Amino acid sequence: MKPYLLLSQVFPPQTGGSGRWFWEIYRRLPREMVRVVAGDYAGAAEFDATHDLDVERLRLNFPSLGIASFAGLRRYLGLARRLRRRVRAEQIGAIHCGCTWPEGVAAWLVKQTTGTPFLVYVHGEELSYRGRELAWLRLRVFGGAAMVVANSRNTLRLLRDEWHVSETKLRLLYPGVDIERFTPAETCAATRDRLGWTGRTVVLTAGRLQKRKGHDMMIRALPQIRHNVPDVLYSIVGEGEERTALERLVAELGMGEHVQFRGETADDELIECYQQCDLFALPNRTVRGDFEGFGMVLLEAQACGKAVLAGDSGGTSETMSLGDGEFPQTGTIVSCVEPGPLAQRVVRLLSDDELRTNMGKAGREWAATRFGWDVLSRQALDTFGGRADGSTFASHCTTSDDEHPASSGQRV
Repeated sequence: MKPYLLLSQVFPPQTGGSGRWFWEIYRRLPREMVRVVAGDYAGAAEFDATHDLDVERLRLNFPSLGIASFAGLRRYLGLARRLRRRVRAEQIGAIHCGCTWPEGVAAWLVKQTTGTPFLVYVHGEELSYRGRELAWLRLRVFGGAAMVVANSRNTLRLLRDEWHVSETKLRLLYPGVDIERFTPAETCAATRDRLGWTGRTVVLTAGRLQKRKGHDMMIRALPQIRHNVPDVLYSIVGEGEERTALERLVAELGMGEHVQFRGETADDELIECYQQCDLFALPNRTVRGDFEGFGMVLLEAQACGKAVLAGDSGGTSETMSLGDGEFPQTGTIVSCVEPGPLAQRVVRLLSDDELRTNMGKAGREWAATRFGWDVLSRQALDTFGGRADGSTFASHCTTSDDEHPASSGQRV
């Protein structure tokens, strides 16, 4: 079988759920099957010295995603030329694109001259990107791809119903969690003291500081939560464009004693935060079409034995068991478009230690049995290695660039 070339702007050491997803999946595939072209970031050389994957680093962080400008088109053509040379030199069987832009567009350009098939991962939130040019490029990528991989059933539904991607090419692959690293631990007074959590009931959120993550809504809910849980502390792990606005909101509400900004942390400290918090929350909501596609942090918290709460938006409900099937409840979903319902649900959970403990135990089993990377890497290999019609993915490229038929039957 010819090797795959993973093309991904986000890849370790760059933080981000999609980069972790690709790292954990592709490093578990046979080495002869995998080549990687990834974004070049500070610390990349040091990281690459710790593993044996074949990784080439390029500047993939394009200032503009379009091709209408001369500068934008030149960047895409330059990337496509480099990819084309590598495809021909190493007899690459298929390109796996980490996102629609710039990866998917570059692979679509390569296909025009080499016929090399490609698949594209869709994480959900990029479907909200607006503009006629981006919509045109999105349709070219989805139409030209031999396979479109959704990270949740919610994302798959949007691809099928709103973007009319043929179900013959749609596939579902969930992100996962390293169940060997993200594990439960007993409450440790020394660790909590080092984290600044002594004597506090801690609600934790981890993730980039973006509007859709809902950090602001949890901060707005804190006055009501504090009335019932006086020692509550909202600890925020991550950085992002909303940091200044969130700090301003904390000051306006007088919540300085109840909010902790931890910034970016190493994985070891993040795991300690998961293990020692009392509740993990991702109060996400849809903001001007931008939504949370899945929510890997919710899996990581459950793997560490914690009850989780998430907003009723995007694909976050698929990360947990809501107790309405054969599996016990591991988390809860609540509307996070206003602070009242969120505050009530947080207070209820923080007031019931037994409920949180039971949810945490079930959450660990849920994550370990269904979302471990070894399980998901085997699913990925099955997906990459064959199709329902019996042909291999690498040899399948019969779809026209203009093909966008309505769906006829789910095949995931």
